[in-house]
Amino acid sequence: MNTPTGRLPVVVVGAGPVGLAAAAHLLERGLEALVLEAGERVGAAVRQWHHVRLFSPWRYDVDAAAARLLTPTGWEHPEPTGLPTGGDLVERYLEPLAATEALAPRTRTGARVVAVSRVGLDKTRSRGRDERPFLVRVQQAGGTVVDHHARAVIDASGTWGQPNPLGVSGLPALGEDEAAPFLAGPLPDVLGAERDRFAGRRVLVVGAGHSATNTLLNLVALADEAPATRVVWAVRGASVTRSYGGGDLDGLPARGALGARLRDAVESGRVELRTEVTVSALEPRGGEVVVVARTPAGEQRLVVDVIAAATGFRPDLGVLRELRLDLDPGVEAPARLAPLIDPEFHSCGTVPPHGADVLAHPESGFFTAGTKSYGRAPTFLLATGYEQVRSIAAHLAGDVEAAADVRLDLPETGVCSSSTPAVAADGTVEIDESAGGSCCGSTTGPAGAPQPITVGAGPVVGAGAGAGLGFSTGFLRGRSGEASAGDPRATSRGCRG
Repeated sequence: MNTPTGRLPVVVVGAGPVGLAAAAHLLERGLEALVLEAGERVGAAVRQWHHVRLFSPWRYDVDAAAARLLTPTGWEHPEPTGLPTGGDLVERYLEPLAATEALAPRTRTGARVVAVSRVGLDKTRSRGRDERPFLVRVQQAGGTVVDHHARAVIDASGTWGQPNPLGVSGLPALGEDEAAPFLAGPLPDVLGAERDRFAGRRVLVVGAGHSATNTLLNLVALADEAPATRVVWAVRGASVTRSYGGGDLDGLPARGALGARLRDAVESGRVELRTEVTVSALEPRGGEVVVVARTPAGEQRLVVDVIAAATGFRPDLGVLRELRLDLDPGVEAPARLAPLIDPEFHSCGTVPPHGADVLAHPESGFFTAGTKSYGRAPTFLLATGYEQVRSIAAHLAGDVEAAADVRLDLPETGVCSSSTPAVAADGTVEIDESAGGSCCGSTTGPAGAPQPITVGAGPVVGAGAGAGLGFSTGFLRGRSGEASAGDPRATSRGCRG
């Protein structure tokens, strides 16, 4: 970028895994970076689900440029086959990374970005727009508002702070705001810090994704200790086959195990399943809340004490109102990315790698990355986000060839290993790679050793390019891929890791 803005930093919004990785890649490219994190500490969103285990092992949860920053400090890479919790990710990776000599002075916490624009120009002004620096307005922890100028902006702020409402039609149910004290969020710490809120209570879990599955299984475990705990699971669809997943056949074994356990909990009566339910209203009543729901049989009223709304997330686009964006009207992802991630057709296993070319907007120098780039799609993997920001950093540094060469190198028994997770003596969970087996195709060498698989070499230029790429987990994917009830190929949407 040979412009007067070239001496300014690239502002990275969000100090989560993808945001910090973006900063690492920018610095490695000789570009200045400034990371702005709304939370009081790095990884603020991840800390909210510290008790939840990722599906992907450590080898796919650490960015390469970040690791190169960490290694000189004496940091040791966690066991590659281990499956970390959110807390592990923060303590063993994000905190040490943010504390490096390179990133510590460039990372500011308690700095909430409230708006992004161009210096001296609103959205309607075109002349000289690309030459103007970005203006990033920040509200600091004490309430003071300051402006930063930037040569480019990478918004990796995620979607955690924007949960979808309980109501149908994308709108809150009537009375949902008033019922906020009864809403526990998508991934409550049922067996830990929030145990007293759930033990012996009537709990409604709404949603059919993996957040709902985790919460339901934790509630089942809690009910073993507090038998008065009652668990009700409500979904909008007529079938929960996708939520049960592929069981032992699932390419991500930790994910398959969750679905199998959930099926057992429902069939044994420990979880009361209600299908074809849409929440129309919430009516707080003293220490409980009445959930008014529409069903094919008519209106139903369910009285509960707590509601876990695992209904997904959406991006906060309000802060970007003064930028010229090209977003898909449905998924709210960059228009060229949306067909590749649309949950109607894809899950994390079938999304091809992509970079700056696909993530670009008409607003030159602005990119969304990480979960925010996926808009409303729940199909994100960390490894994909790391490749996004590697490509964006290369683009901003003027390395067109490196920016376009997007790829993911996955060993045969890696992310989509069919090996069974094992619990080690110290309580950690690992993938046994010696067991072999893969959903990525047969690439075993002459001696049976795992061979690297390059997924998606070269630029992805649209929905038709590389449509068969991605690290497939071997199932029909997305909502349109749902098979009939009882078909083991049908699997749930959503990814974690």
